[in-house]
Amino acid sequence: MSVRRRLARLNKYFGNRIVGRIIPLMPGFGAVYHKGRKSGREYRTPVKVFRKNGHIVLSLPYGSDSDWVKNVVAAGGCEIKTRGRRIPVVAPQVYVDESPDIPRVLAWSLRRFNAVEFLSLKIVDEEVRTGQPV
Repeated sequence: MSVRRRLARLNKYFGNRIVGRIIPLMPGFGAVYHKGRKSGREYRTPVKVFRKNGHIVLSLPYGSDSDWVKNVVAAGGCEIKTRGRRIPVVAPQVYVDESPDIPRVLAWSLRRFNAVEFLSLKIVDEEVRTGQPV
């Protein structure tokens, strides 16, 4: 098992439980609310969040093999909680970007870990979601 996967596993069982409730309140961070592919149980995973052209982009420092990424892709979407709001998102797409359009410090730290994978999710339009004009 790679160092990256071991760190992901450690973070899953300890780090996420400790900071998981605080992170979504901080600017630039959020939590992915997704359901397990097999269990149907709801999970919460802290993430780094970027908005770009009607999409939410998440960095994947542990890669696209993470269970939460597989859950979101299999379900075709999830909800992102950021700044106290839960935002429904759909159409997940994993992509690789060697030079992402994100703050330099974060881009540098992601490159150090060879974390070049991202997940893009389209924000569900409020009018479409509620059936009411905004």
